[in-house]
Amino acid sequence: QVQLVESGGVLVQPGGSLRLSCAASGFTFSRASMSWARQAPGKGLEWVSDINSSGWSTYYADSVKGRFTISRDNAKNMLYLQMSSLRAEDTAIYYCARDRATRGQGTRVTVSS
Repeated sequence: QVQLVESGGVLVQPGGSLRLSCAASGFTFSRASMSWARQAPGKGLEWVSDINSSGWSTYYADSVKGRFTISRDNAKNMLYLQMSSLRAEDTAIYYCARDRATRGQGTRVTVSS
């Protein structure tokens, strides 16, 4: 079955950087569009970034554009989200998703001094 396991979430100071990882299994990763979504405390799910199967096409929400970079390694079945210039409003649980449907359990990112 589809498994998505996120990691890398920690407490980081404002202005800091962080890389999230997602290990995928149970499907043909190289053929799937992948996404990162987040849910801040008390708020709904926000789709942060998408990447197509080959990695040449990406999408970013306005809230993270210019600060976050999505990437993937199809040889390793891994998805990444490089986050920089982090702000308090980036605090959320971050989820990896396949085709904006199946999601993992999430990893918590807290941006605070």
